[in-house]
Amino acid sequence: MNSLLGNMKYSKFFIAGILALAAITSAAQDKTQKYDFKEATELTLIGKLMDTPQPYDRVDTVKYKGWTEWENFEVRTTTGIAVVFKTDSKNIVIDPVYGKAHLSPNAGGYAYKGFDLYILRDGKWLWAAANGPAEGSEGKRINLISNMDGSMHECLLYFPLYSEMKSVQIGVDKGAALEPIPSPFRHRIAIYGSSFTHGVSCGRAGMAYPAQFTRRTGIQLLSLGMSGQCKMQPYAAEVLKDADVEGYIFDTYSNPSPEQIRERLFPFIEKLQSTHPDVPLIFQRTIRRENRNFNTKSDYNESYRIHVADSMMNITCKKYKNVYYIHPDATADDHEATIDGVHPSDYGYALWEKSIEKKVLKILKKYGIK
Repeated sequence: MNSLLGNMKYSKFFIAGILALAAITSAAQDKTQKYDFKEATELTLIGKLMDTPQPYDRVDTVKYKGWTEWENFEVRTTTGIAVVFKTDSKNIVIDPVYGKAHLSPNAGGYAYKGFDLYILRDGKWLWAAANGPAEGSEGKRINLISNMDGSMHECLLYFPLYSEMKSVQIGVDKGAALEPIPSPFRHRIAIYGSSFTHGVSCGRAGMAYPAQFTRRTGIQLLSLGMSGQCKMQPYAAEVLKDADVEGYIFDTYSNPSPEQIRERLFPFIEKLQSTHPDVPLIFQRTIRRENRNFNTKSDYNESYRIHVADSMMNITCKKYKNVYYIHPDATADDHEATIDGVHPSDYGYALWEKSIEKKVLKILKKYGIK
C-alpha cells in the first residue's frame, strides 16, 4: 500500500512537472515568435480623399486653414482609411503608434482605436477579425488573427475611426508573403458628413455605412466624416473642391442649424461646381433620431431642421444641375436600432446603407459610374 501511495505521489509530481514544462515552452514560443513587418504605406492604402504629408491624415491641415482645434483633430483621424494586401501567413499582428485618440460613452473600443479585418472569399468580403488595445496599452502589439490555414488570402484592414495614427506596422509570420495588391474598388466618390458618416457608435470600423457601401458595391467612397462638425464650412468646401473625385455624397443636414443651412448651402454648391461642374452632388436628408420619441423639444427641433432642408433642396435641385436629394432610413421596425437615441447601432447603419444603395447607384450610373 505504501508503495502504491508513493507511486501515486510520484505520478502526480511527474504530471505536474510535465504540465509546467509545457506551459514554459509555450510561453517561450510565444515570446520568440518571429514576424516580418511592413508599414501599411508599403502596401495599398484606400479610402483617402487626397494625399497628405502625414500618410494617415485625411486632410493636410497645414495647407488647408480655418479648422478649429477639434476639427483639426477630426480630419486627422483615420476613419474610412483601409489597407489591402495579400498574405499566406497563419498569423497577423499589428504594431501601431497612436497620436491623439478620442473615446466617448457612445463609442465602441474596437471602433475608436481598433483594427477591423475582412478577407475575400468567393468574391465577397467576409469578416475575419477585430482587435484593439486596452486602455493604457496603446504601445503594445495587437494580435489580430491566428491559426489561419496558410493559403494565400486577400485582406482588407480598416483603421480606427477615432484615432490619429502615426505608424501602422503589419506583421506576418517570418518568411510568409506580405504584398500589396491593386485596389479592389472602383472610382473615387467623396462622402462628407456628420458623426453618422464618421461612424460614431459603430461596434467596429468596418461597420461605418460608407465602408459597408464600398464593400457591397465595389465603388470606393472617400470619407470626410466629421463628427458634430459637418456644417458646410467654407474651408471644408476648399478641401472637397480640390479633391480628385468623380462625384460627391453628402450628409450635411445632421449638424448645421437651420440658419446655417440657409446661409451656406448655395455658396457650398457653387464652390464645388467651380472645379467639378459635371459630376453628381447627392445630398442626403438626415435620418430620424429615436430621441424624438418622447422628448418634445428634440422632436420639434429635428422636424424644423428637416423642413428647412427639404425646402432648400426643393429650390436647389431646380436651381443647379447635377444636384440630387435622397432620403436615408436607419429606423428599424421596433425602433431599437440605436445606441443613444441619435446614432444608429451596427444594424441601424446597415439599414442606412441598404436604404441608399440602389438610389445612389442609379444616379451614379447616369454619369458612367458603375
